[in-house]
Amino acid sequence: MLHSKHPLLDRRTFLQTAGFGLGSIALVKLLHENGLLADPIRPNIRPEAPLAARQPHFDAKAKRVLMIFCSGAVSHVDTFDYKPELVRRDGQAMPGVDQLITFQGENGNLAAPRWRFRPRGQSGKMISDLLPNIAELADDLCFIHSMTARSNTHGPAENQMSTGFTLDGFPSIGAWVSYALGSESNDLPAFIAIPDPRGVPQVGPNNWGHAFLPGVFQGTAFGADRAIPNLARPAAISAHEDEATRAFLRALNEEHLKLRPGDTELAARIASYELAGRMQLRAAEVADLSREPRHVLDGYGVNDANRLKAGFARNCVLARRLLEADVRFVQLFNGAYAMGEGVGNWDGHRTLQAQYDIHGPILDQPCAALVRDLKQRGLLDDTLVVWVTEFGRMPTFQRGASGRDHNPHGFTVWLTGAGVKRGFTYGATDEFGYRAESPRTTIYDLHATILHLLGLDHERLSFYHNGIERRLTDVHGHVVEDVLA
Repeated sequence: MLHSKHPLLDRRTFLQTAGFGLGSIALVKLLHENGLLADPIRPNIRPEAPLAARQPHFDAKAKRVLMIFCSGAVSHVDTFDYKPELVRRDGQAMPGVDQLITFQGENGNLAAPRWRFRPRGQSGKMISDLLPNIAELADDLCFIHSMTARSNTHGPAENQMSTGFTLDGFPSIGAWVSYALGSESNDLPAFIAIPDPRGVPQVGPNNWGHAFLPGVFQGTAFGADRAIPNLARPAAISAHEDEATRAFLRALNEEHLKLRPGDTELAARIASYELAGRMQLRAAEVADLSREPRHVLDGYGVNDANRLKAGFARNCVLARRLLEADVRFVQLFNGAYAMGEGVGNWDGHRTLQAQYDIHGPILDQPCAALVRDLKQRGLLDDTLVVWVTEFGRMPTFQRGASGRDHNPHGFTVWLTGAGVKRGFTYGATDEFGYRAESPRTTIYDLHATILHLLGLDHERLSFYHNGIERRLTDVHGHVVEDVLA
């Protein structure tokens, strides 16, 4: 028995509180039954065919997505975000900032971009000489210069760009898309991730994981030089014997299923194994770049003397082949964490110019060739291409270094293809490229816009997990209407 003058919870208070709680539950139930609450729209997933194509919420502009992810945080002020004031005040202190401390410590003075910016295309968009081939695509690209991230640390920021959350344990955008829409292909995964030949990004499989969504929706990771293991038919087995064995197995499965009518779990299990078998055959075929003409491979840079560039170029060709084969979501990585700072990715802290002189050519020709190839083949009509990085970099150099520290307060992403304006710029950072100005854009907004172009309402695509209706965009996000064509 409590003897305090103000007990924490007496019997009368308990009964009153419980009554209010039960009343609230009843009210929500009544509102729901009368259609006065917004319902999530969960996909109607058939157990025997979980990757069957499903209809979007509304008419879609895009059928598939290619996300090109440059890990390590590309410097926007050295690539796509031209700041004349940064050039004019090179070497001066940044006004209004006294001893600014960022991720790795104190910042020095403003530092002009290390590469010259030039006007490109009919739009006159200013893009630096670091990426001359991508610059030639200026009239096809839609830039968002006011992007912001919630973390200034690579791992959490990578997580947010791929999953919407800085914490581990949430599904990637590709998993959400394959959960919502299934696959247009009968013999390939709906979602494929292509890590850089140098290794995986910092949070690795988190970028293409399924988390609490069913495992069938996770990304399948492989590359042109990292084929899925054990796909080849053993030399001792002929093609005829191989097909006969599969036919016999199909017959056994069909008989087994007939004896258990209505067993959806068994039907789903059989369907999954059959899909896996078809994927083994088709994946090896799609990854075989020897089918490509020499001029196409040369255009991507597959035969370049730079081994790292040639490896990324092969992955770019693979990405195009996967999109042609109707893979729903392809996540293509440029840069890897495993090789360390400045060597494997765009993390330019110490000697940015020397590091980017390595990374720029690896990205530039293959990436530009991929976009051109998609356009030439008509695939940009219904494919959305999104180029991202986890955050930007400072307009200042770090104290005692010739590189830029992390900057989540303002950076650039770009889109092209289905449903977006071309030769268009949205949003801006301040005169030095430090902070995004109105309209400030978030990764939630970017994800909402990607889902919208796929015909999906980000507020109604959800999955019930641990008592919460989970969304890719959490409780945030607005479609960036101004970038829509």
